[in-house]
Amino acid sequence: QVQLVESGGGLVQAGGSLRLSCAASGRALSTYSVGWFRQAPGKEREFVTTISWTGVSTYYADSVKGRFTISKDNAKNTVYLQMNSLKPEDTAVYYCAASRIGLRQASSAYDYWGQGTQVTVSS
Repeated sequence: QVQLVESGGGLVQAGGSLRLSCAASGRALSTYSVGWFRQAPGKEREFVTTISWTGVSTYYADSVKGRFTISKDNAKNTVYLQMNSLKPEDTAVYYCAASRIGLRQASSAYDYWGQGTQVTVSS
């Protein structure tokens, strides 16, 4: 079992920044890759980015490339999502998820999910 807890969401003006954290607990955490997804009201869950268990490999959705950065601190069992140059269309509930399949975009590839944290970007 893996437990994931997101934090760091909030309200920010367009052009601002937020840093989300995903704290993981459980066994054999180093065997999991971690992804970030988001879901806006009335829309389906959308892939944002993912990072391998080594922290070396990453993949980003086109909509966030150049603005978002995913990173990992294995010593703290925490994955971060640095979000810069935020836009109103980034407004969503952001979820982190863990998978034994690395660098996948599909939600079905992830076995464990956090509760989500709200990010609201105002214009």
